[in-house]
Amino acid sequence: SSSMAWLAYTMLEILVAMACCFGNVLVMWAVHLRRSLRQPTFCFVVSLAIADFLVGSVAVPLAVLVDGWIQTSFHICLLVSCIVLVLTQASVLSLLAIAVDRYLRVSIPLRYREIATQRHSWSVVAVCWLLSCVLGFTPLFGWHNGHALIHDANSTLIHCTFLSVISLPYMVYFNYLGCIMCPLVAMTILYALVFHSLWTRLHKEAEPNGGRAKFCGREKHRVTLGGAEMGVTDSQAFLMREKRLALSLVLVLLLFAGCWMPLHLMNCAVLAFGYQAVPQWMFYAGILLSHANSAVNPVVYAMRVQKIREAYTEIWNQCVSCLRGQGGSTPRQRTLSGGHNTGSDHITTPTHTGAITT
Repeated sequence: SSSMAWLAYTMLEILVAMACCFGNVLVMWAVHLRRSLRQPTFCFVVSLAIADFLVGSVAVPLAVLVDGWIQTSFHICLLVSCIVLVLTQASVLSLLAIAVDRYLRVSIPLRYREIATQRHSWSVVAVCWLLSCVLGFTPLFGWHNGHALIHDANSTLIHCTFLSVISLPYMVYFNYLGCIMCPLVAMTILYALVFHSLWTRLHKEAEPNGGRAKFCGREKHRVTLGGAEMGVTDSQAFLMREKRLALSLVLVLLLFAGCWMPLHLMNCAVLAFGYQAVPQWMFYAGILLSHANSAVNPVVYAMRVQKIREAYTEIWNQCVSCLRGQGGSTPRQRTLSGGHNTGSDHITTPTHTGAITT
């Protein structure tokens, strides 16, 4: 029975790993392909995609190995387990960086261009990954189960499992409450401030005299809402684009929380009531759900961010052309790669004069 459960778990992990790798390579390719996506927010999206890709290519295979089916030295097993923690922390900090970027974009739009440059954004990405390594590799510096498990950790082989080497108090108090819950609370507050600011400004713009004095003479946009067209000012169009993109990023955040919470709650239950509190199949389900989170983000981008969806289409057309032996690109592909602002989820200045759809 346990062998069958492990076999089913392993097969599903392979499928998840393939989806993680394929989907997140598409995200990175799409951002590289389209100049309009090479903006500060999408630097952090690429960082998240890299972390998700590494989950599929590194963390999932390691998770299958560290399930008691191989024998290694204690410290090798500990190092392998810590790599999974590093990638999780990189995802959390990338999401936090995205939330901070969105807050700055809305709260100080005039100074945002000076602060959020490509150089600064990639520097923040580097800091996020460095901090992820420090937090994820913390068990290597002594907070582990080595002293309780074995007497000579350097020479004794053990059946390598994650919770046999990683301390449960570390997972619950430090990793879950400190490194995951605190950033999630901070992100919730930041997005609440972002939406409050956007809704307040949109409400003021919608007033009869609210935006007329400030934006008199500016070209209006045609926006489709619920099947009906309406005209909006440049400022309203900008705020509506920001709101839609923020909603898409909040969805990514909610999916992350929903996929990772069950596994961490199981760790809390084990710490409080012992290993008998959680059956093995539930742990397998929690691990699969946490890994599946890395495969769903590319789908969210395709559904919510039109620029990325168009880039996916361009990539698909190029692949089909290559398979058919047509090396050149079609006129539509050349138009798409030129980076015209036809989508609704790109980030533009308030004076942009393109149509948006919701």
